[in-house]
Amino acid sequence: MTPLDERFTEFLLESGALKFGDFTLKSGRRSPYFINAGAFNDGRKIATLGAFYAEKITSAIANGTLPEDISTIFGPAYKGIPLAVSTSIALTSMYGMQIGYTFDRKEKKDHGDGGILVGTPLEDGMKVLLVDDVMTAGTAVREVVPKLKAEANIEIIGLALSVDRMEKTKDADVSAVESIQKEFGFPVISIVNVRQIFAAASRMVTLDGTSLLDDDTRKRADDYLVHYGA
Repeated sequence: MTPLDERFTEFLLESGALKFGDFTLKSGRRSPYFINAGAFNDGRKIATLGAFYAEKITSAIANGTLPEDISTIFGPAYKGIPLAVSTSIALTSMYGMQIGYTFDRKEKKDHGDGGILVGTPLEDGMKVLLVDDVMTAGTAVREVVPKLKAEANIEIIGLALSVDRMEKTKDADVSAVESIQKEFGFPVISIVNVRQIFAAASRMVTLDGTSLLDDDTRKRADDYLVHYGA
């Protein structure tokens, strides 16, 4: 089977979620690549994405990084909602895991069933796996962890990302992933990291037989990782 990093990079490109060029990010950094999670905008794409998350998660269970008895997948609103749902479905349908999904509301509901969470209710002793797309600074994680802990005495057993950007944060010489792992003590796994993306893309060719990445893009990618890489 083709390695996971190559298959996922191909999927990102085919979905329009990954583009190479010259982009100015929200942080102000100029990047040779851009990842747009909004491109996963139909049933086939989001189902395929969930299957990739499930493949990575079960691999992490097999190697002991994650426990087998995960209770629910939590995705922070809004982008994390389809990730939690599609990953839960894929883990159930493809791997036979009985697992829930949970997400939060941006504002607490004061009528009907009320509360801040939707989906599988959190209870004491549950093991919760967080999912998100691309983490730049870890802000979303720092917001949701106390929110989940306030609901019940749960154990957050890890965080699964689609792409690890492997970039230093503005305030430290370590990446956001390393910072979160050190701060909270749980593992952060990713389907691919940015170095794997560039390595996989460098081996790909377009329909006319030319390299997917031209020399200028490769050089800017190398410079970017040297300058910002952790």
